[in-house]
Amino acid sequence: MLPFDNKSEFQVIVDMPEGSTLEKTAQVTQDLCQYLSTVPEVTDYQTYIGIASPFNFNGLIRHYFLRKGDNVADIQVNLLPKWKRKAQSHEIAKRVRPILTEIARKHGARIKVAEVPPGPPVLRTLVAEVYGPNYERQVELAAKIMKVFENTEGVVDVDWYVEEKQPKYLFSVDKEKAALSGISTQEIVSTLKIASGGKEAGLAHLPKEREDVPIFIRLPRSERSDIADLKEIYLFSPNGKMVPVSELVKVKKTRRARNIYHKNLKPVVYVTGDVAGKEESPVYAIIKLKKAIKKIVIPEGYEIKQYSTRQPFLTDKFALKWDGEWQITYEVFRDLGLAFAAVLVIIYILIVGWFRSFSIPFVIMAPIPLSLIGIIPAHALMGAFFTATSMIGFIAGAGIVVRNSIILSDFIELRLKEGMPLDKAVVDAGAIRFRPMLLTAMAVVVGASVILFDPIFQGLAVSLMAGEVASTLFSRMIVPVLYYLNRRGWRHK
Repeated sequence: MLPFDNKSEFQVIVDMPEGSTLEKTAQVTQDLCQYLSTVPEVTDYQTYIGIASPFNFNGLIRHYFLRKGDNVADIQVNLLPKWKRKAQSHEIAKRVRPILTEIARKHGARIKVAEVPPGPPVLRTLVAEVYGPNYERQVELAAKIMKVFENTEGVVDVDWYVEEKQPKYLFSVDKEKAALSGISTQEIVSTLKIASGGKEAGLAHLPKEREDVPIFIRLPRSERSDIADLKEIYLFSPNGKMVPVSELVKVKKTRRARNIYHKNLKPVVYVTGDVAGKEESPVYAIIKLKKAIKKIVIPEGYEIKQYSTRQPFLTDKFALKWDGEWQITYEVFRDLGLAFAAVLVIIYILIVGWFRSFSIPFVIMAPIPLSLIGIIPAHALMGAFFTATSMIGFIAGAGIVVRNSIILSDFIELRLKEGMPLDKAVVDAGAIRFRPMLLTAMAVVVGASVILFDPIFQGLAVSLMAGEVASTLFSRMIVPVLYYLNRRGWRHK
């Protein structure tokens, strides 16, 4: 869609397994920062442990600003200014990613190196949405798909939107024993709530404080981190005896329910990833992933259907829908292609009205594809990707190509009206009208050279410059020859 911009920052998103302590998350984050401090382009960094970093582009479109909990952390990494370093921010991010991933893997964490993208606004570069009739089976299938992601070359920062299995302990009050002890259920619940979660007991009026300071009562962490500690809490009965909680409740171990994501009211499991390496377009990665996912065998006995542009209408069978940057890329290139086709039709109608011929417009528009002879090799030589801006440059260059062809055709018509033979008219047009065509090409090359080295608009510049040079050279020969063949064939008939 768009290439990476050369920013002076990137983020490292840290995800520990659910249930991890804040101290453990801080330790992992510190280990990651210790390596980042050795990277020569890094000037400084800030860590946000248990909370989200301040709002930025990634935070808004990828919902990072909602991250909160003991098992999450963000590292905001700042780099040297562009003019003080040779490597672009994307190259630096690719260089540090493998080492950061290895450090995180030792602690059971997952990290994502998130660069500030110029677009598009998507959840991640690669997103696989898993649909099906049973959520638990969706999770099992998503786990297999995630393994495919991890084993595919060029796919990095693999993760999924599924929480780890966490235990849950239910304290059931024994009504009969509680009644015999004279302690109500409310007293037991209130005591355990204060011990584990805490409770505000009042306000302290301190002379040096502008506002009243709340007094918060709670047991120390060391005395409330284990079920056995909570069971040893004593309560006063009406007869003055101390009764432990263990005699009044029954503890049952269960499993905490997972959060279920929905899209258009359908339960979905997201498997996400990014691309890094030689092929950084999601299209190449999806082609590899499609082949591998097609080989996954499920107990239901049918093949997993994969959707590229639309969500499955029903969820009675397991299916996968590709989303992320691919979806936006497809829509943008589709819309640009349709717009280009519509413009060609309009150009054809205008040329028919001017030349009073249904065949000459085809001669005039014939050099448009010839610009690709210059555009594609130029992208390869520059090491640039064919992006949306490249497509815009190709469409814009088509207008200049048509203009040059009209100059040649109109000049041939003028010579024919003066009585010059057809063969000499087409040769004369190619020789005399080459100067304004060349000047136009030079103007385009000089104007586009200003943005040639811009990370975002490089594709636009390459398409305009290379496409215009190629089309100018080829249209000077092809348009007169095609015009000659067209007119000669019509006269002969």
